[in-house]
Amino acid sequence: MTEEQLLVPTKTYLKSGIHIGTKFQTKYMEQFIYKTRPDGLSVLNLQKIDERIQIMINFLSHYAPDEILIVSRRENGWKPVKLLAELTGIKVYAGRYPPGIMTNPNLKHYTEVKILVVTDSWVDRNAVNEAMKVGIPVIALCDTNNQANNLDLIVPCNNKGKKSLGLLFYILTKNYLKNRGLIEKESDFKKTIGDFTEE
Repeated sequence: MTEEQLLVPTKTYLKSGIHIGTKFQTKYMEQFIYKTRPDGLSVLNLQKIDERIQIMINFLSHYAPDEILIVSRRENGWKPVKLLAELTGIKVYAGRYPPGIMTNPNLKHYTEVKILVVTDSWVDRNAVNEAMKVGIPVIALCDTNNQANNLDLIVPCNNKGKKSLGLLFYILTKNYLKNRGLIEKESDFKKTIGDFTEE
């Protein structure tokens, strides 16, 4: 795959550590692993990461912002998902996911959405379980140690690092806005990767 076809240059991906997995591998995630380093850490295949991010963007672009919910219990995802929410209007929960949000219409914060995105299928499993109950698709960012049960789309990546989550949500925000016609060209997007990652 040539550099031009990637969503961001290879160097940008590598700098964020989006491809650095954990020492533990689940059976399902093996297909996304490029190699294991001498220190035991798995390295994810950058091409597959890029392909799956592209699929996620194309998929989400079919939905209006109020039809999407993004959940991130993992603290390193809070800043980027909040910025994504601010720029796109997509609903997000950063921090503890309040039970019943998708299943209990009596709750004040009850929300009807058509698709769920989680930053970690294990940590955000309560949201995944609710999405299953209401029958909506789930997109999950998965590291090498994640299970793939009940997920409709896996996006392999380092889902723990501040830089890798920042980069992923930067790419998603920019391309979602472009695909939805909310910005005309990439240069209209004024935020930088740093805005999604730095304190």
